[in-house]
Amino acid sequence: MALDLDDAADPAARAMEWLVLGAAYFLLILFLIGVFDLFISLYQLIVAGDFTDPVAVVGLLDSVLLLLVIVEVHRTLVAYARGQPVLRIVVSAAIIAAARRVISYRLEDYATGEEALLAAVAIGALVLALTVAYFLLDRVSVPGRPEL
Repeated sequence: MALDLDDAADPAARAMEWLVLGAAYFLLILFLIGVFDLFISLYQLIVAGDFTDPVAVVGLLDSVLLLLVIVEVHRTLVAYARGQPVLRIVVSAAIIAAARRVISYRLEDYATGEEALLAAVAIGALVLALTVAYFLLDRVSVPGRPEL
């Protein structure tokens, strides 16, 4: 009696599906903690009168974008567990992450002007590449992919 590889792989595949779902629930908990922390930070900004400080507002916006990245990673895990395509979700999460980097970009974070310029060009190229990738994913018809 020969061992069927598909039958042997089924327990591992089921275990992986459960682990992916566990990670999705963990991200849900992280998201809830992040939203709670966001409200506390907003309250502290208002009470301290720092809600007009651009650095504080950018920090708050950075937190919001981080929460959006968590949402996109969660969507990726759920789609993966359901056997749905995830590439578009991954690219959109990468765009949000790159947007976080653009918004929080500070010249003071770099030792020299050349380093700052190199980082700015690299981030710009990344945003451009991700935008083109998302555009192409949106326009290309893939057999078996449901149209959105």
